[in-house]
Amino acid sequence: MNLPIRPRRNRRTPAIRSLVRETVLTPADFILPLFLHEDEVDTPIASMPGVTRWSLAGLVKEAGEAHALGVPAVVLFPKIEDPLKTPDAAECSNDEGLVPRAIRALKAAHPTLCVITDVALDPYNSDGHDGLVRRDERGELQILNDETIGVLCEQALCHVRAGADIVSPSDMMDGRVGALRDALDAAGFDQVSILSYSAKYASAFYGPFRGALDSAPKEGDKKTYQMDPGNAREAVREILLDEAEGADMVMVKPAGPYLDIIAKVRESTTLPVAAYQVSGEYLMIESAAAAGWVDGKAIALESLTGIKRAGADMILTYYAKRAAEWLKDR
Repeated sequence: MNLPIRPRRNRRTPAIRSLVRETVLTPADFILPLFLHEDEVDTPIASMPGVTRWSLAGLVKEAGEAHALGVPAVVLFPKIEDPLKTPDAAECSNDEGLVPRAIRALKAAHPTLCVITDVALDPYNSDGHDGLVRRDERGELQILNDETIGVLCEQALCHVRAGADIVSPSDMMDGRVGALRDALDAAGFDQVSILSYSAKYASAFYGPFRGALDSAPKEGDKKTYQMDPGNAREAVREILLDEAEGADMVMVKPAGPYLDIIAKVRESTTLPVAAYQVSGEYLMIESAAAAGWVDGKAIALESLTGIKRAGADMILTYYAKRAAEWLKDR
């Protein structure tokens, strides 16, 4: 056949494929989510095989091992003891609480590790919601937007006083990025970055995560503040609002089922874009691999490559440490 154009020439050998590869995955792309609790024993999380709820000592060790493999950052998610959960979520800004102590331990042991903290009230709120709760005159549950923001600012200040490099509001309250920026700057923390969960959907893929933290809502759901999975243009609106309010980075969550959203966001902002490969995505891969139906390593790396190819500059993933190890062997 007379074919002057043969795309397969660029696929002929591993060396050629490497030269023309458009998307390259590296450990520097990853942020490792870490769960922590007050116990001195590291506890496997039943809903997320291969993931652990760490003691402070275990947390420091795990973060150090990931960092040594080239993972630049971790993000912390605490399981708070029930007696500390209150309607006003006051424990979230306790300077001697679990998260501040974890931040100090991590920064002391690993000064070059980037420590990111989750800013939301659901681990601390006895109602299990990301914001403060009250009932209206009809007895219906209301998640309070403006009142919540003041508490979020106190929580963020608590984290940065302990040494957090980046605060990451995941609550989806309107206006919280601007309020956080003002509060941080006023307190002298103008160099601390905000990674905003800008397009966080009300997704069924979060189920295993809520089991890991025991933070599911006691009543109702999160659909009045997290986004409708059917909406795409709204994600761009949220991203642009957060950018205008002073976000340094923006996030799409979940990642895998929302690759189109990641691509839209990438086209709409010059800010760095993060994407969170959430617990449900992780669990589906792990379950299929455990059953012998798929090659777990290959599927995990392909899924992460797809997220980066869609436009993510950084990926929050429970595979961060393992993927960093796998990539060393490529």
